Amino acid sequence: MIHYNSDELTKKQQYKLISGSIIPRPIAWVTSLSQDGLIVNAAPFSFFSAASNELPLITVAVLRKNGEIKDTARNILQRKEAVVHIVDLSVVEEMNKTSAPLSPIESEIDRTTLTLVDSKTISVPAIKEAKIRFEGKLHQYVPVTDDEGIIISDLFLIRVTDFFFDETVLDTTNKYILTENLNPVARLAGSNYATLDEEFQLTRPTE
Repeated sequence: MIHYNSDELTKKQQYKLISGSIIPRPIAWVTSLSQDGLIVNAAPFSFFSAASNELPLITVAVLRKNGEIKDTARNILQRKEAVVHIVDLSVVEEMNKTSAPLSPIESEIDRTTLTLVDSKTISVPAIKEAKIRFEGKLHQYVPVTDDEGIIISDLFLIRVTDFFFDETVLDTTNKYILTENLNPVARLAGSNYATLDEEFQLTRPTE
């Protein structure tokens, strides 16, 4: 085994090794709304997961750049709401367009052919073309700090209030996601992405 102590690595090297090892990662395509309600922000984040089997909680970590909070994080903190969409192959090119670093007064949606629709219980609009989306409200916020106490990442636990599924990706009888129809896209490292080429099953041991 090749071994490194974390102190031997630069911050960039640490990030590259973590993001290149923890793969594939699902992509949270998040829409949020500015405090004045005028700008819809859309951005993808791959530090994204679920957090509980007791409550419908999902986690999204929004990394800061040079210590600056990103528009998505600021909007969620101010409005306490967001919509998280799952990225599939049919929308991956449009998702990539929304990763552009724009100013807070510009909407990434304007650079796409995407359609916004009203949400059910929150004020933040959603992306119609995504096959799965979760409307949610902020459940818990964790400012992640470095050794000097400076915030380096904004971690959000979002409680899902409403679930939306395209008819083609849900077995409504068993409440199962039909992954072969969803064709989700996962994040790897750098500019690389992946799809699910094969599924297989393993039975967990019972004792």
